[in-house]
Amino acid sequence: MSKHRLFLLRHGEGAWNKVNRFCSWVDQKLSEAGVKEAQECGQLLKAQGYKFDMVFTSLLSRSTQTAWLVIEALGQEWVPVIKSWRLNERHYGSLIGLNRAEMAQIHGEEQVKVWRRSYDVTPPPIDESHPYFSEIYNDRRYSTCDVPKEDLPRAESLKDVLDRLLPYWNDVIVPEIKSGRTVLISAHGNSCRALLKHLEGISDADIAGVTLPTGIPVLLELDGDLKPVKKHELLGDPAKIQAAIKKVEDQGKALPNGK
Repeated sequence: MSKHRLFLLRHGEGAWNKVNRFCSWVDQKLSEAGVKEAQECGQLLKAQGYKFDMVFTSLLSRSTQTAWLVIEALGQEWVPVIKSWRLNERHYGSLIGLNRAEMAQIHGEEQVKVWRRSYDVTPPPIDESHPYFSEIYNDRRYSTCDVPKEDLPRAESLKDVLDRLLPYWNDVIVPEIKSGRTVLISAHGNSCRALLKHLEGISDADIAGVTLPTGIPVLLELDGDLKPVKKHELLGDPAKIQAAIKKVEDQGKALPNGK
């Protein structure tokens, strides 16, 4: 029997999601479609009667903007929204800014899938010559982190994402859930996948096949020890969910005829 409910949400479509670029730690707002996804997510949760006590987000605008739009649609604007870099998207290193389909054309779809979806493979690290290095590491939002700027990641595997996320999960989020609060985590595809892997014990190999589409809430029902009592559930219209999953999976495919 479940004792707690936890909701995970990958932010709505971002500006770079729309043009199929590795966004990672480059800050982007939601696209027009992403705004609609977040609003519809909030409307769905409201229609199903869910109420939240706390919302956790990353430091990236697309995650925070999604959280604001969801709680506005819910009519729960008073709910606290708490931010941490530890919920940020996976750091894609030197791949940041590159087009996924073009990379698949050059390196092959399988290699791009390994970079995007594998558990313990780290892409090439970013360095100071990268066009987005200064934008990321001179951003003052990271001056408030619990680690020095120079110790922030330069590239991450999904395993690395889980390693930097778990202290925040265990020390900050878990006590809130165990105290009886209903929590929404509005984060990113990989931070949500990493936490899902941890909670459900998904194998290193099988996590590559787990796709979380933008704007679709994920419900986990947990027991008193925060162990899942059943498999996670994506909420909403099944046909819409499958179309959204396919859209994400197609991002790593080469352009037809190399175009």
